[in-house]
Amino acid sequence: MVKKHVWRALQSVAVAALLTSAGAVAAPAVATIPVELSVAGMFAQADWIVKIVIIGLIIASLVSWTIFIAKISELHKTMAAERIIHDEVVKIRSLEDAGNDPVLAKTALVKEASAELTLSADALHDGDGIKERIVSRFERYEAALSRKMTRGINILATIGATAPFVGLFGTVWGIMNSFIGIAEKQTTNLAVVAPGIAEALLATALGLVAAIPAVVMYNHFSRQISAYRALVSDTAAAILRLVSRDLSRGTVKIEKD
Repeated sequence: MVKKHVWRALQSVAVAALLTSAGAVAAPAVATIPVELSVAGMFAQADWIVKIVIIGLIIASLVSWTIFIAKISELHKTMAAERIIHDEVVKIRSLEDAGNDPVLAKTALVKEASAELTLSADALHDGDGIKERIVSRFERYEAALSRKMTRGINILATIGATAPFVGLFGTVWGIMNSFIGIAEKQTTNLAVVAPGIAEALLATALGLVAAIPAVVMYNHFSRQISAYRALVSDTAAAILRLVSRDLSRGTVKIEKD
């Protein structure tokens, strides 16, 4: 009977020793699980190449928003001014009236038309030729205006097209580091794999954060610039009608230096 009790006591001690050993082995594994997986923490733990990718994408996003703020203000002002000019042009009857108007006299289209009439003073009988040359001047003016208004917009297109691929590069690099960590530590423990994958996904997310707004901004400005060019074309057509009326009436006034 005594032997039986002793045997049971030995069994209890052995089980307790095994449990203690298992706890001691498991403790370091739990301790290696990263406790800092915030955005700042992942950036701090990332490889230097991934850090460069992340910083580049943040700068690209800031550039996109800077262009957006600057261009939205510029387009708003120019559209408002062009509407006023267009509304004034359609009300008058001759190019001379446009030259006498304090607002229209300073506009580039009126100056272009007046300059061509001055240069063609000895060929006023050829009305079609004069109108053709004025149209050519208007087209060149609109092309120059378009180049000016699209300045900076192409940067948005570049960011929208390249940012996802830059983020993908950071993703590939982060996953590669994860596999290297697995090979070095000979384990697939989540504590080894998770940081590299988290860095990779952070780079992908920032690539999309930079690219999506840039594409939306580019499309918005493209529509706005097209509408602005259409308004300028309407104004140019209205001024050309003024020249045509003056030529038909024979009342063209030539500006003298």
